[in-house]
Amino acid sequence: MLEMNPIQIEGETFIAVTLKLPKTNFMAVTNDTGYIMCGALDINLFNTNQKLIDRKIVAGRAVGVRTIEQLLEAPLESVTLEAEQLGIQAGMKGKDALLKMK
Repeated sequence: MLEMNPIQIEGETFIAVTLKLPKTNFMAVTNDTGYIMCGALDINLFNTNQKLIDRKIVAGRAVGVRTIEQLLEAPLESVTLEAEQLGIQAGMKGKDALLKMK
C-alpha cells in the first residue's frame, strides 16, 4: 500500500510517502529542494558517482526507522555532499534537516 500525506513542520509543508512492502516499509519526506529517507537510500552512491554528484541531490538517510514519525525524530546517519552545503549534517534530526531545505 502507498500512502502520501502532507505534513507540517514549523509551518512548512512537506510530503510524507510510505510504501508498505513485505516485512519492511520504504519511507521518505520531501519538498521541492530535497528529502530524507529510510535506510534504503544509498548516500555513498550519491556522493561517489559523478553522474549523481552532478545532479546536486539534497538528501539524508536515517536507519532503523519504521514510521514517518520516527524518521522525523531520528538522527541522520549520512547526508549527501549537496545537503552539507545547506548546513545539513549527519547526526541532525530528520525534521531539522528538512527545515534547512527551504
